[in-house]
Amino acid sequence: MAPLIVTCGEPSGIGPELIVKARAELGADLPFAWMGDARHLPKGTRWREVLSPAEAASVPPTHLPVLRHDFRAPAIPGQPDPKNAQCVIDVIARAATLIRMGKAGGMMTLPIHKKALKDGAQFAFPGHTEYLAHLAGGARVVMMLASERLRVVPATIHVPLADVPRLLTAERLEEVIRITHAGLIRDFGIARPRLAVAGLNPHAGEGGAMGRQEIDMMIPLLDRLRAEGLDLRGPLSADTMFHDRARAQYDAAICAYHDQALIPIKTLDFDAGVNVTLGLPFVRTSPDHGTGFDIAGQGIARPDSTIAALRMAAQLLAARAVEV
Repeated sequence: MAPLIVTCGEPSGIGPELIVKARAELGADLPFAWMGDARHLPKGTRWREVLSPAEAASVPPTHLPVLRHDFRAPAIPGQPDPKNAQCVIDVIARAATLIRMGKAGGMMTLPIHKKALKDGAQFAFPGHTEYLAHLAGGARVVMMLASERLRVVPATIHVPLADVPRLLTAERLEEVIRITHAGLIRDFGIARPRLAVAGLNPHAGEGGAMGRQEIDMMIPLLDRLRAEGLDLRGPLSADTMFHDRARAQYDAAICAYHDQALIPIKTLDFDAGVNVTLGLPFVRTSPDHGTGFDIAGQGIARPDSTIAALRMAAQLLAARAVEV
């Protein structure tokens, strides 16, 4: 299986210490190469430079394999430096290039800080997901948050709540459903995915009393897709979709907006949630948390989500290898 690249993310956040902790726990069982500036790693980190991701497998488990990428400035925990913003972006682009060249199978991305990138490098994308779609030639993608207990996909992501009714069109919802359906087959090995679709309004509109999006848009769309053979439930009232018995009835939940999707998974599995980008021509996962500036450099950040993201990336790569 082709090795993974781990992009460094924001060097002033908790990413550097998390990858060192993850390497210490995983050892050589899951080969990956970390791409970044070794100056940003915690003091005393044992690392070894590699010239290609494939060399990571030969590095002793006591050392972190490093694909060197020099940054303009050191990193002070909790204090992002605008001088480093462009390098953070360049690491992601370089990793995508190596994957396209066949030198790696996919990437696990450590957290970035979007404001720091905008302030320091005029980063023009809402986040990682949209930038990776751009690097993949404008691929149509969706963001899935996944753990062993739940998979959720927000149909709209980083937009004001007031804009959701306008942005949640039949075309957008259909695209999200189709990409999620295909991703569950390709990346998760689920032959016939079962999808639950949440309504936009409380109680899924309650027959139009609390909004008509479900009646006017969602029900006709879901009926049409069911006629094609997709296994869809909904539109459902979001407040009854996430208890134990309800979750057993579907493989992923399609939600109307960001918090409708992320609140349940972060409540159920805060430390082990993984961000997966479906629709890319390569595997990409990421921990489901931010840069943690408030605890950076203190050595207390938990690596659970980082380890889960690495393991899930390896699982997705294995599923794609079986498909090939």
